[in-house]
Amino acid sequence: MRDTSTLLLTLVAALMLAPLAVLRAADRSLDSPDIVVCGATPAGIAAALNAAEGDRSIWLVEPTGRIGGMMTHGLSHSDFHSFEALNGPFLLFSQRVLKHYQATYGEDSAQVQDSWQGTHGEPSVNLLIFQQMLAERPTITVLTNHRLVEVDVENSTITALHFVLPDSKKVTVKPRLVIDATYEGDLLAAAKIPYRVGREAKSEYSETLAPEAADAELQGYNFRLCMTQNPTNHAPIPVPDNYNREDYAAIIPLVKAGQFDAAFGYPGRRFILKAHLPVMPNGKHDINDVSQGLVRLSLPGQHHEYPEGNLATRRLIEKKHLDWQLGLIHFVQTDPELPEAFRKEAATWGLCRDEFADTGHIPPQIYVREGRRMVGLRVYTEADTEYAPNDARARLHLDAIAVGEYSHNCHGTGHEGPPIGGRHTGEFYKGVAPYQIPFGVLVPKKIRNLLVPTACSASHVGFCALRLEPIWMSLGGAAGFAADMALAESVSVQEVDVEALKRRVWSSGGATIHVSDVPPSHPDFIPVQWWGSLGGLHGIEPAPKKPGARGKHIVSQYYEAFPGHSIKLDQPLDEELKTRWNQLARQHGLPESNNSTTRGDWIRAAFAGAKKR
Repeated sequence: MRDTSTLLLTLVAALMLAPLAVLRAADRSLDSPDIVVCGATPAGIAAALNAAEGDRSIWLVEPTGRIGGMMTHGLSHSDFHSFEALNGPFLLFSQRVLKHYQATYGEDSAQVQDSWQGTHGEPSVNLLIFQQMLAERPTITVLTNHRLVEVDVENSTITALHFVLPDSKKVTVKPRLVIDATYEGDLLAAAKIPYRVGREAKSEYSETLAPEAADAELQGYNFRLCMTQNPTNHAPIPVPDNYNREDYAAIIPLVKAGQFDAAFGYPGRRFILKAHLPVMPNGKHDINDVSQGLVRLSLPGQHHEYPEGNLATRRLIEKKHLDWQLGLIHFVQTDPELPEAFRKEAATWGLCRDEFADTGHIPPQIYVREGRRMVGLRVYTEADTEYAPNDARARLHLDAIAVGEYSHNCHGTGHEGPPIGGRHTGEFYKGVAPYQIPFGVLVPKKIRNLLVPTACSASHVGFCALRLEPIWMSLGGAAGFAADMALAESVSVQEVDVEALKRRVWSSGGATIHVSDVPPSHPDFIPVQWWGSLGGLHGIEPAPKKPGARGKHIVSQYYEAFPGHSIKLDQPLDEELKTRWNQLARQHGLPESNNSTTRGDWIRAAFAGAKKR
């Protein structure tokens, strides 16, 4: 059994030695693709795919040897609440995952059911689907193991990007437009774009969830291990080279006092490590930090140097986190002072032998929940997700290019007391209605040819509502369309026509406002999105009695449709709503629709009239 020093070297080697793209470095030194997407995260992949619709030459450049970000590195338990809210790039991706399981195992198979409509793919399957989607776009070149080292900027324009390969060769590229899709915001920092690391004071944006004083704290990280109880796919837990049982001994009295029934579990049992439900296909589980628990995987306070750190600093922080997690699992599985039944059940869990085979079955990438955050044209804050007055819907954003529906979610930014039995500080979970996201969060104030979908412009509190992979994919997809449009019109990213961008988003099945009963497959999806983007869907349903109300609970974090977010197209159009809609139409210079008898008829007629103008 290897210790984690050896394992870390294996992880690094796998990152550095994975196959590169076809082109040789010498041939790439003077190439000038239309667009470079830095970071093959899900957002970066979505950006590249959407930009490629304009037949653009695109380099998707990844610093490691594995594309897909956290969705191929153990985060298979997707962060959304209702299936009715799925749209855009994440929906297209999950549909591909579902088709893979149907084709591989049969439509009525357990694997299809456990894929949770394709949203819970195994890491290896998610990787395969991303690879297939990119391979279908011949204008996209994927380059792995290219680490950004320098950015040239002249006259508010990025003119060149400089990368280094594992063999120390350097590659220079001179793209027309750049998208920074890294979790850490490495490119925007190298280009000296204004950004923040840490938390703003409560007074800066009047945020209830912010601290009284600004500080350098940011949300904690951890690895998302992929584990199983299937003995035929079971790989043992490596023992850290610096393992010390005393680091975990405080668990013993907690177990004996009945604080924990088991080492692994999910709400409904008292447990130490969260084994997410629903289970993944083939009996796999995404293992995560336990919110507000007495034992945590995340180590806030021990990662604050990560965003600004060099490669060596980041590797040390990753090792510290990995050692802690593996040591914790080893302890609960083996320590003789724990009750035998507790240890035996814990020992039924192991790493998945068929995942991450090149890196000791450990995902190479740590979960960077928060790094740098750009200070762009629009800073997203807690106020952007608040309810509109007397309304079931969140605040209206006329320039929205994406939508989210998760929550403000922070696993903690600091820690008080002992590592075990203490408590994380700065932790919050605030439920909200589905919320719109304006274009300005992607756009820097001055640099003319850069878009940033992941380390986007937000306060710490606001970012904690945007940092989910389905939302990041929507932002990445919008950035890809915006990049293509900026090049087509020869304008800066600040000058992109947002109304035209919204139409591109809708045409690809992306939403800019949440409507639970009109999904992207509905024939009226675009007209409804159009009318909602103008404010037509606000003011129809009253605010819920309980803020953050969701639909009926299904399992885990998943619920039925959000209340108050359907449009009911077949419902008769009452005079009060017709009068209000006609007033709004006049405000936007649109023809009125007085002969409609249903809500759907009115919206379809108004949309048709608007298209004629």
